[in-house]
Amino acid sequence: MKVGRRLAVLLAAVAVTALALIGARANAAPAHKGSAKATTVRIWTDQDRKSSVTKVANTWAAKTGANVDIVVKAFPPTQDLSKVTAATAPDVVLAPHDTTGALAADGLVQQIFLSKAVKKQLPAWVLRSFSYGGKLYGVPTQIENVGLVVNTKLAKVPKTWAQLEREALAFKRKSSDNLGIAVQQGSGGDAYHMYPFFSGLCGYIFQQSKSGALNPHKIGVANPKFLKNASLVDKWNREGLINSKVTSGTAQTAFLGQKAAFWITGPWNSDTLKKSGLSFRIIQVPKIKCASVPFLGVQGFAVTKFASDHGVSSLAKDFVVNYLTKPSAQLDLSQASGRYPANTVAGKQVHDSVLAQFGRAGAGGVPMPNIPEMASVWGDLGGAWVNATKGSGATPARTAFITAARNIAAKIG
Repeated sequence: MKVGRRLAVLLAAVAVTALALIGARANAAPAHKGSAKATTVRIWTDQDRKSSVTKVANTWAAKTGANVDIVVKAFPPTQDLSKVTAATAPDVVLAPHDTTGALAADGLVQQIFLSKAVKKQLPAWVLRSFSYGGKLYGVPTQIENVGLVVNTKLAKVPKTWAQLEREALAFKRKSSDNLGIAVQQGSGGDAYHMYPFFSGLCGYIFQQSKSGALNPHKIGVANPKFLKNASLVDKWNREGLINSKVTSGTAQTAFLGQKAAFWITGPWNSDTLKKSGLSFRIIQVPKIKCASVPFLGVQGFAVTKFASDHGVSSLAKDFVVNYLTKPSAQLDLSQASGRYPANTVAGKQVHDSVLAQFGRAGAGGVPMPNIPEMASVWGDLGGAWVNATKGSGATPARTAFITAARNIAAKIG
């Protein structure tokens, strides 16, 4: 009769043999021969990364004598961690960085520690993505962000914000169908795509301590520096440089149809750009008043609390901390997913020109806040941009963002 997982944990707690623990995990891959210790590490990933995760995991397993059990879950795999049973739980899980706060607060993932040598290859602004309360809970492996795509036949690649504004408006005036900067918003707003303009005006979401911890009660949506620069948003609205009526579809159609010389988009449109036949360059939006850095979306891997229950915590941490941080592993994951590696050495080995340009456009970017309170920000911040850039009848930017900040603070409490 199959021993239940709950009973197996109890037996392990009183030091009955480790074989009972392995027997409880009958659905996992076989344990390494000749060892009484648990050696199978179960890894949850999604379908898009299955092949690359399997490749790097098998390479690691061959070197360590461990076994791996790759389980495919709908993205994000972390959504099932809170309701999984110990018997079927993963030891390592693919995690979007913005789930870190909730996972750490619920005790579902373990704190990890990186060596100085590893940290040298992972920029601090990327490592912050998996930090919560000043502690690290995951290893970043892939990043994605928007960049400014420039049609080099229609406009020069701008080196300054003033040049970008001048080039975009000059192109817009050539035809009533042309757009200034094709950046998506729509009626619901899009704080993610608008973030380079927000950061460029010195806006931020939450105040950050030296340790990297975010303070949800120190909101920077309407901070003094941003409000001092907010009149520029009103100017852009009058000029038609940015228009909130532009959606994802209209922005893409305008750029591909050469009705826009500038497009804000990310690596998810790499294939579209390659097939377009257009001549283009991808850069970071030039500095406005502060650096116009984008939001970063970061994928990585975390060691779950269940790895300890399964007796493979050390193995799981070795895979995540010592192997997935290597340039070779990160390059493999990058090539399979079409996302830029977090490791800077691996980044230099990316031969895909479009992906490399998007990667460089993310330099110094801000990881989307990974604390639960961020859920109270998206709607109001996006709405402030919509209200301030909708053309005739727009709300003054100062008013729009002060209102958004108050609404966010009220929701967070």
